[in-house]
Amino acid sequence: MHRLLTRYTALYVVFLGTVVFTILSITNTAWWLILALPFIGLSILGLVDLKQTRHAIRRNYPVIGNLRFLFEFIRPEIRQYFIEGDNQESPFSRAERSLVYQRAKQQEDKLPFGTQQEIYGSGYEWINHSMQPCQIPDSNFRTLVGGPDCTKPYSMSVFNISAMSFGALSANAVMALNKGAVIGNFAHDTGEGGISRYHTMYGGDLVWNIGSGYFGCRDDKGNFSPERFAERARQDNVKMIEIKLSQGAKPGQGGILPGAKVTPEIAAAREVPVWQDCLSPAKHSAFSTPVELLEFVAKLRELSGGKPVGFKLTIGHPWEWFAIAKAMLKTGITPDFIVVDGAEGGTGAAPVEFIDHVGTPLRESLRLVHNTLVGIGLRERIRIGASGKIISAFDMARIMALGADWCNSARGFMFAIGCIQALTCHTGRCPVGVTTQDPRRQEALVVSDKSRRAANYHNNTLKALADLLKAAGLHHPNELRPHHIAKRIPNGEIRVLSAMFPDLEKGELLEGNYRQTIFRVGWPMAQAESFEPLYSLSAALSGLGTKHRPASMNSNAEGPTVKPRDVDDSAKTEQA
Repeated sequence: MHRLLTRYTALYVVFLGTVVFTILSITNTAWWLILALPFIGLSILGLVDLKQTRHAIRRNYPVIGNLRFLFEFIRPEIRQYFIEGDNQESPFSRAERSLVYQRAKQQEDKLPFGTQQEIYGSGYEWINHSMQPCQIPDSNFRTLVGGPDCTKPYSMSVFNISAMSFGALSANAVMALNKGAVIGNFAHDTGEGGISRYHTMYGGDLVWNIGSGYFGCRDDKGNFSPERFAERARQDNVKMIEIKLSQGAKPGQGGILPGAKVTPEIAAAREVPVWQDCLSPAKHSAFSTPVELLEFVAKLRELSGGKPVGFKLTIGHPWEWFAIAKAMLKTGITPDFIVVDGAEGGTGAAPVEFIDHVGTPLRESLRLVHNTLVGIGLRERIRIGASGKIISAFDMARIMALGADWCNSARGFMFAIGCIQALTCHTGRCPVGVTTQDPRRQEALVVSDKSRRAANYHNNTLKALADLLKAAGLHHPNELRPHHIAKRIPNGEIRVLSAMFPDLEKGELLEGNYRQTIFRVGWPMAQAESFEPLYSLSAALSGLGTKHRPASMNSNAEGPTVKPRDVDDSAKTEQA
């Protein structure tokens, strides 16, 4: 039997079927053409397979070899719907997606019969509850963003839409999110693609994200334009300005939107020529040093009429972040907020190497930024936002315990307005109309329905957060601390996060007290005048860094020229 089945067996069968059914259709009845035509088509396909030169498997196995490509094409859907378990992440598990869908649709989100989590497995986390739970009458938690130099502070929800541009998202998706932000009273980050007419159609609160392309505030040469910035930044619905230094999906990399995708609408939002390649450089042209970055922050704050201005970054070389911190001390200029984006952020399409292996994960990044600001005595005047795979109330609680004042979610809100994780975002063929510019595909996304779902997801997630806080005996997310969250580590032992991510004391770095290795090694390497280190990391680790520096650099030459203004907790956060 084995000898009769060769790699050409399928081809022989279709040839035979073609001959037999064609003869029958000629000699008997034309109805046999119903069977003859498919065999004729497969015979033609087999001949093409034999002649083509791109795929060896099709030449060796004509006709049947094409099944490999068919199965490969539908493999993601087969895996998603029939194979993967509820708690398998890829990148979000079915359980996580289902939670968002249920809350967005106002459906029951409770489960029976106990947890499906491996509670004795490595990595399991929980929040420690209190014997004295409390009551929280309102779950609309807010935090006031705006330092001492800000004249128009913004009372911000602790859960908001993370940066996603029009162009990456469809017009209907942008409108649904913005209208949802109006209904739910939370903020909508524009992404670096600029403020489109869809962002302003419903009047939702906007965080204007300004990337290296300066879309919406650039001159004809692509440089930053103060006049165009001031014109847009003073619009009532623009509440905060966010300078994007890097993003979690592809830190350190710019991008090009091909000319074929630069439609008149996208060109209008970005203020670039229609049907021409739109460049987003890897770095900014408006500044090149930490000091210049903070001067740019102050400039934007003035041009915007005193609105909160900050920046978003993914941590890479720690000494570069330390350089920004030292520049704050040197200049006396501080941002009103910093958004920390973890390497697990992923709405932007990027090369696999960047998605998998570039950037610091959120927890380590957030803790480093928080501790640095505490260590230099400036934490009270700078709010911290966090983004990176935040879906549930527990995700929020864990991240806020590590130092965040609020959380942003991109993919969570995408799920809320209909995303099914088809992983075709970069192809323009999104099956639900969220990430496509195809007018017919995005018609499937009904703004009036999806906007309500975005608001429901936001409100129900905050209600769940309130339930967690009540169980822990806390009244507001700003009371969360690392010791409230526990984790099982690989050897089976339990650690609270405060043991894994120790606190710094206020002003500790200014005193030259470097208890943690990253500060002991990295802080002396940083300089306010440049992102370049004073000496190499190899020299620092070998103990040569301090030896080879001038004596003036060994002292705390960059002490603060401003004293941080403590903000009363009642002013710092509020419950609307």
